Amino acid sequence: MIARTTKTVRDLAVELPGATRVFEKLKIDYCCGGERTLEVACEIAGVETKDVWQLLEAEQTQMPSEQTTNFQGALLTELIQHILDKHHVFTRAEMVRLDALIEKVCSVHGQNHRELLRVKSLFKFLSEDLEPHMAKEESVLFPYIIKLEEAALQKETSPAPPFGTVKNPVRIMMLEHETVGSLLRDLRDASAEYSVPADGCISYQTLYQALGEFEGDLHQHIHLENNILFPRAIAMENATYSS
Repeated sequence: MIARTTKTVRDLAVELPGATRVFEKLKIDYCCGGERTLEVACEIAGVETKDVWQLLEAEQTQMPSEQTTNFQGALLTELIQHILDKHHVFTRAEMVRLDALIEKVCSVHGQNHRELLRVKSLFKFLSEDLEPHMAKEESVLFPYIIKLEEAALQKETSPAPPFGTVKNPVRIMMLEHETVGSLLRDLRDASAEYSVPADGCISYQTLYQALGEFEGDLHQHIHLENNILFPRAIAMENATYSS
């Protein structure tokens, strides 16, 4: 049990298919807080470590095969394409949909539920952070990582990055991920864990359900970048320059 509890949340999220599903359910931060050991993360979340291990073990026997993709072993180009196709596309589409939905719900319920105005404001900040963040990844960081991998596979000299080292944009992206994580926590607090009041209409229910799903997708999105893509890109660059 000691060896288990010294495993970091990041390691478990990377190694165990379905671990992120368990962490999501228990409010264990596996994105920006992934460097914590499971024991520390459980203390923060207020759950028993042994109970979490039981859930993780049960999840391994229940996970359908299509959800056990080993991104740790995939080409970085494939992982980037997955992030773009699944997460960037979803995030942009949902930001448009949720913005309109928030406006609609606020216009009907905002007078009686002032917390909706806080939800609206926080979502605006979140969207304003996410759009330029994704644009920087797509135009600067991801293309460099793809070229870096191509050079490594062909045993050629890696391209000289305009930012000195891949560690520099990665550091900025991870800091921005922390801002996103903080805004997501504030959104959950402002909405009382996305609890729809008794007088909430179907649009109100739809909004809060969609915000919860948006949060879950962003957590997975950030996990793939922070815990798999970025560390592997840094290691690849280091290996290229040391060889």
